[in-house]
Amino acid sequence: MSKLTIGDQAPDFELLNQDGEPVTLSQFKGENNVVLFFYPKDETPGCIKEVCSFRDSYEKFQELGAEVIGISSDSVDSHKLFALNRRLPFHLLSDPKGKARKLYTVSTGALGISLLAGRETFVIGKQGIIRHRFASMFQIDQHIDDALKVVKELMDAGKDLHSPSN
Repeated sequence: MSKLTIGDQAPDFELLNQDGEPVTLSQFKGENNVVLFFYPKDETPGCIKEVCSFRDSYEKFQELGAEVIGISSDSVDSHKLFALNRRLPFHLLSDPKGKARKLYTVSTGALGISLLAGRETFVIGKQGIIRHRFASMFQIDQHIDDALKVVKELMDAGKDLHSPSN
């Protein structure tokens, strides 16, 4: 599978959130831009910093018409505790088989070790087109800063481009 890039249609998926409820990407289509971030593991230092940074900026994302969604291979129960411990207002989706990671061509981790799984953030426009992709294990703040910038640009443009050629 070739790596997803800006201008590609974002693949749809259905995964359970921290409350055991199914969430699909398509449920936001036409309504919200989506900031979709993949992270390695609940309750690890880098991941705590990342989710708390998204939490602290959540209101800004909401004001800009974007929904924030985090995905890791952790279980629904692990996500529930993580969301409660960190007061997370957004969906954490459980992807134990790496289905969404594979769809988004995000690393699943060397030798199947989830701590080595990729940390990537996507901004998906209202029409389901990938508008931004950023990968870095260590530049955690840039995930949030870049996503906010792109979401603001999409809102300022007043529309989401409908095809990669526009």
